[in-house]
Amino acid sequence: MSAQRLLHTADHISTWIGKAAAWLIIALMLLVCAEVFKRYALNAPTAWIFDVNNMLYGTLFMLGGAYTLAHDGHVRGDFFYGNMKPRTQASIDLVLYLLFFIPGILALSWAGWTYFQDSLAMREQTFNATPIPLYPFKFIIPVAGAVVLMQGLAEMLRCLVCIKTGQWTPRLQDVHETDVVAQQLAGSDQIDDEAKRLAIEQSRGMKG
Repeated sequence: MSAQRLLHTADHISTWIGKAAAWLIIALMLLVCAEVFKRYALNAPTAWIFDVNNMLYGTLFMLGGAYTLAHDGHVRGDFFYGNMKPRTQASIDLVLYLLFFIPGILALSWAGWTYFQDSLAMREQTFNATPIPLYPFKFIIPVAGAVVLMQGLAEMLRCLVCIKTGQWTPRLQDVHETDVVAQQLAGSDQIDDEAKRLAIEQSRGMKG
């Protein structure tokens, strides 16, 4: 399996998990609307909805981490970074991944697994009039850590490829955008072949 195919496989997995988790927004919205209606219209608030809302939001937040990393969506102060050559950017990223990302995610995953095991052993529940189990939610912590770790390893491979070639490999969304550009230009008879080629190359040359 080529490095590019391996990177896109990791991107696909992270993207699929992120998009699947995004549906929790619908459940979260419905629960909030239901609670507002019951609380203010019926004067019958529900004890467990607040805890479920927190769990849904936490799950969405954690499972969206790998998706954001796969699409290079995390915020960075790149005033200097953005003006560096791709090989320099990749070198800096690789060092930071090794020094901070890998130890941090491994610690998160290990701690999350420990929290889950302890919670499962005691069948931990929330403290309210209608208790609900906490251990399924805590299980999301090591799962999310494992997915982010997988995507982080893919990002490190992406850095190594860039250091070797001097160019960032196209991310998953970059490939889709390139396909769209190619399809749009293919149906145009107002642009010559050289201009089409340059437009496609420019869409491929952007770092995702």
